Amino acid sequence: MRFMTMVKSVENAVPPPKALMDAIAKLGEEAFKAGVMVETGGLAPSAAGARVRLAGGKLSVTDGPFTETKELIGGYAVYELKSKQEAIDWTLRFMELHKTHWPGWEGEVEIRQMFGADFDPRAATR
Repeated sequence: MRFMTMVKSVENAVPPPKALMDAIAKLGEEAFKAGVMVETGGLAPSAAGARVRLAGGKLSVTDGPFTETKELIGGYAVYELKSKQEAIDWTLRFMELHKTHWPGWEGEVEIRQMFGADFDPRAATR
């Protein structure tokens, strides 16, 4: 089963500490070697982005930054795992790195199973 994890927090003008980035790279290397990491990446600040919205039958485009947004997705990872619990376990390890290397940082990681041939909606809600 494929899972996408999305790191969400307030947009921060201060880059993450180098020690955190080094620790994340090491965890990612471990996940790639274990054969469970498919892809990972960080996202540019919202000032470099745009939103396309469909509302009331009309399309609109808004350029960033998205200052009205409380939380933005800052990065993601895609895993190939046997269960949602495995996705939770890898995510807990990732968040422990933030707790250790970036005291005071607050955010969350959303874990979502990705649609695929093996997607079972009954199993996804358990």
